[in-house]
Amino acid sequence: MPERVDCLIHLRTEAVSVIIDGSAGRLPGIAYWGADLGELTPADVTAVIAAGSRRGPLVDQGVPTGPALLPEQWTTWTGRPGLSGSRNGRDWSPRFTTTGVSVTGEVSEQGAVIIGGAASVEFRAADPVAGLDLVITVELTAGGLLRSRAEVINSGAEPYQLDDLVLAYPVPERGRELLDFAGRWSKERTPQRRELTVGTHLREGRRGRTGADAATVLHVGTPGFGFADGELWGVHVAWSGNHTHYAERLANGEQVVGGGELLLPGEVRLAAGESYTSPWLYGSYGVGLDQVARRFHRYLRSRDQHPGRDRPVTLNVWEAVYFDHDTDRLLDLAERAAALGVERYVLDDGWFGARRNDHAGLGDWTVSKDVWPDGLHPLVNRVRELGMEFGLWFEPEMINLDSDVARAHPEWVMATGDRLPVEHRHQQVINLGIPECYAYLRDAIGALLDEYPIGYIKWDHNRDLIDSGTAPEGRPGVHTQTAAVYRLIDELKAAHPGLEIESCSSGGARVDLGILERTDRVWVSDCIDPLDRQQMNRWTTQLIPPELMGSHVASGRSHTTGRWHDLSFRAGTAVFGHFGIEWDLAEATEAELAELGGWIEFFKAERGLLLGGDLVRIDYPDESVHAHGVVAPDRRSAIFAVAAVGRSEVELVGRIPLRGLDPGLRYRVEPVMIDSGAVGRSREPWFTEPLAPLPGSALISGGLRVSDLRPEHVVLVRVEAVEAS
Repeated sequence: MPERVDCLIHLRTEAVSVIIDGSAGRLPGIAYWGADLGELTPADVTAVIAAGSRRGPLVDQGVPTGPALLPEQWTTWTGRPGLSGSRNGRDWSPRFTTTGVSVTGEVSEQGAVIIGGAASVEFRAADPVAGLDLVITVELTAGGLLRSRAEVINSGAEPYQLDDLVLAYPVPERGRELLDFAGRWSKERTPQRRELTVGTHLREGRRGRTGADAATVLHVGTPGFGFADGELWGVHVAWSGNHTHYAERLANGEQVVGGGELLLPGEVRLAAGESYTSPWLYGSYGVGLDQVARRFHRYLRSRDQHPGRDRPVTLNVWEAVYFDHDTDRLLDLAERAAALGVERYVLDDGWFGARRNDHAGLGDWTVSKDVWPDGLHPLVNRVRELGMEFGLWFEPEMINLDSDVARAHPEWVMATGDRLPVEHRHQQVINLGIPECYAYLRDAIGALLDEYPIGYIKWDHNRDLIDSGTAPEGRPGVHTQTAAVYRLIDELKAAHPGLEIESCSSGGARVDLGILERTDRVWVSDCIDPLDRQQMNRWTTQLIPPELMGSHVASGRSHTTGRWHDLSFRAGTAVFGHFGIEWDLAEATEAELAELGGWIEFFKAERGLLLGGDLVRIDYPDESVHAHGVVAPDRRSAIFAVAAVGRSEVELVGRIPLRGLDPGLRYRVEPVMIDSGAVGRSREPWFTEPLAPLPGSALISGGLRVSDLRPEHVVLVRVEAVEAS
């Protein structure tokens, strides 16, 4: 489409409309973001913008009627400015003028208005007085996900220190309730709600990684919203370092939700001609939390690099052996795993350098001759002979001071310059921002990938980046470190096609769309207790689809909580993700192995649906009950689960609505049976035979009654469409 300066743009797809006001040469603003407005004429688009504009003398003076995507102070916006920075106190409040607009995608030009579907819009702007240029990119994806980012360029002669850059989307006044997430190690993604009042709800991540307590997705919605009901506007910052999410309500009633990278003092200082590009800010609008989540899922699934649905059943040996790397024991685990149908075997921490515990060895990425005198070849070869893929654990971004590399290069340890950061887990952070250090890590990991047929890396990251600077000055280095991690992963994957990488960070402390642009799944939590995983899996899928979520069966007694659970509860929880095992199989009984084999067989048979269907989470008034499922895109099949995560006040759970089915079809409903009986069998079996076919409308509205489910048990049901008789 030809270059232009002033334009109005209406994009619509998948029940979402976005109207962008790029008129009068000012920075673009989102004039409307919400439910599909239908086919609008150019006059309609102009009228919609006018109807939502504020009135008063400022408008007559040419001041914009609402905040730009990058809010500017000169417009009298009294909320958080989009750009903060200066040249030693000068040029701190720029006034940008648009110099060009280009649009690509499914669009047509109708005078001064552009109408389209999925498309990308690039706005170029400048303030020659402040010596700054700006590029803002806005996209509406085919699945209805809105995303934007900004690039600021120093066009002046003197350095410009950038202190902050955030983008913001407007939210209508009816959005008055907030939902985001908190959490800690082994209890990630804990939901929290509050009212949006005048002021700023600010969530800053200063851990140098996404964090177990990250907001993840910050939602603003109509009060009382649930999984199926209520309008919601949610945002996510796709960045794995320090970051900001915020929601803001001004005294005049205007509201925005936004975010960006959180920059440490002096971290981005632009010389003449240099630029900084913000991470993508994703926005998802929907009716109900499930629709908000589904837009993220469909975007991720549409990517060329997205892993397929046939995710391999994985055994990770950590909770089986910890640091005790006995070759015979590990070979025995491989034999047992292969006999059960496991498809990927992962050797965890302890195989390298002096790594006999977590006090030493990090950074020395060579196979330990003491533990593995013949290298990893005996184990790797046997694993592959058994038909399994081999995976290996790394923690490339960390270093023990008790390591050869730290002794040789103490300057590679990230520090403020005059002191080391407080130690955590006996480790520090190795500085990938130093070119020689980066090259060492790239070559060391690459050499192992060249020597061994490694198909999978568990990429761990077990401490926050606190006081993380570059010696000797100690300048902050989180931004550079995060960008270097991205580049390192990209280089390794480019050099080794087909390599898959899991993002693990003290469990689930690095779950974001920045790291997932280059990795293939995340480890949700170091806690595999199924009771806690019911909550964590439920809310992790608010951002990512199940196939990207590592979900394993652990031993009967949880290593993090000490609770005991039946295998049916552990496995019935784990199958709604990338299924695997974290258990010493030598300690399992024959009955447990037989049942576990049944669950593996079930997952393999159903993983196309479990990992490819639409997520459905069911609102139920009794908080002791979690109900959820996946429904095939054609709505002809589904698998639902009802879990008792507490003890109800009443004897009967009641009716669970099976949302997502086709009301016009009839369905056969049957329990999932593994080995000896119904999953989650209570004192009296719930039901063991298929029910008579029922209309989808009855299952959606009337629901399915669940009887007397014991606490910390789960029931799975399979729903299949049947032909009309």
